[in-house]
Amino acid sequence: MIVRTRFAPSPTGRLHLGHVLAAKVAHDLARREPGGCFLLRHEDIDGPRVREEFYQGIEEDLEWLGLDWDETPLRQTTRSAAYEAALSRLRENDLVYPCFCTRREIQAELAVMAAAPHTAQGPVYPGTCRNRSHHEQQQKLAAGTPHAWRLDADKAISITGPLAFHDLRLGNIAVIPALLGDVVLARKDIGSAYHLAVVVDDSFQHITHVSRGEDLLASTHVHRILQCLLDMPEPVYLHHPLVLDEHGKRLAKRYAALSIAALRESGLTPAEALARIDAELNETWCPHSSA
Repeated sequence: MIVRTRFAPSPTGRLHLGHVLAAKVAHDLARREPGGCFLLRHEDIDGPRVREEFYQGIEEDLEWLGLDWDETPLRQTTRSAAYEAALSRLRENDLVYPCFCTRREIQAELAVMAAAPHTAQGPVYPGTCRNRSHHEQQQKLAAGTPHAWRLDADKAISITGPLAFHDLRLGNIAVIPALLGDVVLARKDIGSAYHLAVVVDDSFQHITHVSRGEDLLASTHVHRILQCLLDMPEPVYLHHPLVLDEHGKRLAKRYAALSIAALRESGLTPAEALARIDAELNETWCPHSSA
């Protein structure tokens, strides 16, 4: 098997050290294997925040670091037809339902629940629209009511049966369908949301190893369900630790001082930047932490 990995940043800002960690892990996983391929994917479906200058900035930062990629970088905005086809298949099998709730309505319902489940991504959707009648759904859709399409997690797992995935760092993990609940797969304003797009694109690009931060571990439970429903291959996973700030919080794009562009302007060399990443990894968490 030829190992194929990907680094998939959003062009909504410049790369920071947390991104470099993700890119380096994916790059090294591929480069340590004969014929391995490291791909770059721009997750650019978040239209309002995407700016053309950030595509170039991301690629400049990777080139400066010496993290070279194979093939032409993929832009998700060119893939809308594939996402629509996947969503249509799920709709035909009655595995998704339209959700007409506004954020305010969801928050109000969660507020009256005795113990609303929460994840690292926030509260789990309470399922308000799941049991609307078909007639009511069709009325609202015909009226053009704004809506999202949500995965019916319980119905999905009843079809797939028990699932699991393998993580190179954490071992075998059983899928828990209720972990993120009925996630949004598409919205009326965009053709696809993260969970559906990433699964469709990983299959399209023949990704064999998915490496990403451990903050996205819960998302993998959803992705395994979607892979099974859409007859897509199961990759090997690696959820790596995160680069944290001085307060122990995950780095975000608002930390401009730690952007690669800012560090480069301050005189940091590529070798020094990568050395900082190796220090963060501590070179003990995974045998694939370095090339």
